[in-house]
Amino acid sequence: MVNARKSKKQNPKSKIRKGDVVRILSGKDRGKSGSVMAVLPERGRVVVDSINMMMKHVRPKKSGEKGQRVSIAAPMHISNVQLICPACKKSSRLGIKREDGKRQRICKKCNTVID
Repeated sequence: MVNARKSKKQNPKSKIRKGDVVRILSGKDRGKSGSVMAVLPERGRVVVDSINMMMKHVRPKKSGEKGQRVSIAAPMHISNVQLICPACKKSSRLGIKREDGKRQRICKKCNTVID
């Protein structure tokens, strides 16, 4: 029997990296910005600091201890974020420029190298 769900292959080469400052394009936090805490390329998702916060219910570990609701940043799709260029301070698309065998990211608005 064939599995009904088809697995979508994501491109593991993401232009967004850990530590980048990004702007949120869609969702409940549209327009906000934050730094990327983690990139999950195999799932095509990123975790942005204090964006897309969800409540996680934690069970008590010891007897007598109370359960808690902890807020965590949930992963969001990488297409919903856009990098903010550190040079021009605008959110823009990224291009790739190869120089001396190295892959460099460039801002499409101001053509400066980002790294």
